[in-house]
Amino acid sequence: MAKDKDIEVPQQLKSIQKAALILIAMGVSNAAAVMKNFAGQEIEKVSVEIAVLQNVAAEVLSDVIEEFYQLMQANQFIVQGGLSYAKNVLESAYGHKKAEDILKRVEATTEVSAFYLLQTVDDKQLLNFLQNEHPQTAALILANLKAAQAASILSELPQENQSEIAYRLATMEKTSPELIEEIETVLRDQIGTVFGGDLSTTGGAEAVADILNSASRSAEKNILDSLKERDADLFDEIASLMFLFEDINQLPDAAIQNIVKNIDSNIMALALKATSEDLKEKIFRNMSERAADMLKDELQYLGPVRVRDVENSQKEILEVVRQLEADGEIQISRGGEEEEVIE
Repeated sequence: MAKDKDIEVPQQLKSIQKAALILIAMGVSNAAAVMKNFAGQEIEKVSVEIAVLQNVAAEVLSDVIEEFYQLMQANQFIVQGGLSYAKNVLESAYGHKKAEDILKRVEATTEVSAFYLLQTVDDKQLLNFLQNEHPQTAALILANLKAAQAASILSELPQENQSEIAYRLATMEKTSPELIEEIETVLRDQIGTVFGGDLSTTGGAEAVADILNSASRSAEKNILDSLKERDADLFDEIASLMFLFEDINQLPDAAIQNIVKNIDSNIMALALKATSEDLKEKIFRNMSERAADMLKDELQYLGPVRVRDVENSQKEILEVVRQLEADGEIQISRGGEEEEVIE
């Protein structure tokens, strides 16, 4: 007769064994419902463990269930409010050391990328960190954030840093594991959060274009002007992937009419304050005569306005344009490129 597997403490269990114990504790019907979501190989592995796990002490099963509960709690807190929120809640419940242990297990269990977890860190904290880092490090970190978050941070960095970081981001290739590990170590020390995992994004022109599409207009102009001087080919590649405010002039009338009806007149007036006459005229042509006259009057009596207000208005309109494109209501081309049309 085969000897039963000795199970003494949860720390000695492999992840697959813990999963098996949780499934056993669920009962047959619940376990079957869960296992329907497993891949074939996973079902085979966990079934073997369920078959051989016998004589498990009640306290061991209790500890595994408690650990599972803590992991689910931590994941929920991260989803609700980010890593800092999860850490604060867990520390309140279990103390600092226990909270750290739980978050480390979440990291190990889910194989979450260090750079993905950066998305849960407060932007001001990241901004302060990046201001003192090498541009290559900053580029690597921004490459692994969501475009909107990266844009917000890049827009706040000093102008002299913006273009250098954007250039390194656009020309970035696969980063060495040694550099990743070094950056993770620095992040642990400086930001005080738990990180680990593989590089998820490697940058490139498309990453820069996505970031600049969401960045402030002043940051966008500063970076593009600098890139044009430094590397004209790279500038052309990035610009071809972007949709700029003046590119609205290249859209068909039907698309512009769709955009106009989704924008308040005061926002449109501010946005047109610093644009070409061609774009203004095209906007006017795609409005009713009465609405166009009202917008012209609003522009005429607008007076001096802050550059920031104009940039924010243009950004708001571009966000509407991208949403309309995402919804399939309009089609846009980037960088002035022509779309083929079949009559």
